[in-house]
Amino acid sequence: MSSTEVNKTYVQNSPTYSNSEAEDGVLYVVATPIGNLDDITIRAARVLGDVDCVVAEDTRHTQKLLQHLGIAARTQALHEHNERRVAPEVARLIADGGSVALVSDAGTPLISDPGYVLVDLVRSAGGRVVPIPGASAVTAALSASGLPTHRFAFEGFLPARRGPRLERLTSLQGESRTLVFYEAPHRVSDCLEDLVETMGADRTVAVAKELTKLHEGIFRGPVAAALQWLQADPARARGEFVIMVGAASEQQAELAVWDPWLRALLSELPPARASRLLAHVAGIPRKQIYRRALELNSDDGG
Repeated sequence: MSSTEVNKTYVQNSPTYSNSEAEDGVLYVVATPIGNLDDITIRAARVLGDVDCVVAEDTRHTQKLLQHLGIAARTQALHEHNERRVAPEVARLIADGGSVALVSDAGTPLISDPGYVLVDLVRSAGGRVVPIPGASAVTAALSASGLPTHRFAFEGFLPARRGPRLERLTSLQGESRTLVFYEAPHRVSDCLEDLVETMGADRTVAVAKELTKLHEGIFRGPVAAALQWLQADPARARGEFVIMVGAASEQQAELAVWDPWLRALLSELPPARASRLLAHVAGIPRKQIYRRALELNSDDGG
């Protein structure tokens, strides 16, 4: 029997979800599919069918999953705008012996999604918090990226405004781990342009879109090529994105340390003179600094 047939059989026999998993006085942090609804785990389905309440980022979105599973459950909205008001109410329900499942719109709750306030309240009160693992856009994207995964840094969403976004990316130029970002479709092109400016056009990236959905795609290559790939077809900018940036080389990491100094020198001096001065101070070959000076001058419109 195929996995799809197993999933269908399990959904059709939905009464098996009941009275089989959830315990009283427990908050379950339940991972849900990031796209394909069949990626729900059997344990997650059992918990969702057995708890007293499902606390969801968007109850309308979560109802689609519950209906797919044949589950009728009480739901309560908990999102970024009401979390501090609703979380104490849910925590009291758990303290009184209720069982609650916390879900986000997609993937694992609290990973760039609401839920921290609730989990912190329950734990601080001595309550039990049980993770129900499953789908996560971070690990799904990394696993198929072709970039090193033994060490990575998840940075969530970058700032929406360009100035703070450039500051954040500049601070990460010399990072020796693979960097992982979430990005919205209307900002993904701007993000890649800023990566070209701060990390260099040749830095390797992987751009994953619409993971586990119909129009899933993963591009891997230099960031400049990724930007060209994205802009070549307007349809590619639709959906949710995970952007992964390869670690800086030793040379890139060393140069990144001196970028603020180089920018300051370039504001007063031509690239050749600025490079000679910084090479003398930093002990880095002048040709390397000169190439970086030309990149910075080009990025700044010089």
